[in-house]
Formats: sequence, structure tokens, C-alpha cells
Amino acid sequence: MNVVLAGFRGFAGYLGGVLGADAYKKYLEHHEASGHTSLPLTEREFWRDRTDRQDTNPQGRCC
Repeated sequence: MNVVLAGFRGFAGYLGGVLGADAYKKYLEHHEASGHTSLPLTEREFWRDRTDRQDTNPQGRCC
């Protein structure tokens, strides 16, 4: 049973990465690694900014 659960979690993590669900986590890691002195965007601000940028420049999206 543990093997099936681990497999499902792995697949869910992969699918989340493909769909961009981990984008905010990656943003925070990049923000910290880049040495920015300003505070990072909140999660709400990040998703709003990302959505706005995709709406104004819809390259590379299927829909």
C-alpha cells in the first residue's frame, strides 16, 4: 500500500510541476538565492502578477 501511495504522490508532484502549481515556491527560492533585499511578493500578488502577464502576452499557451 505504501508503494502505491508513494507512486501517487510522485505522479501528483510531477503533474503539479507541469501545470505550474509549484511556481510560487520556485519564485521564493529564486528570490532568496538572488539576494534581493526587498520583500518577496505575497502568494496572492504573485499569482495576480503572473495571470496579468499571461493575459497581456499570451505566448506559449494552448488556450
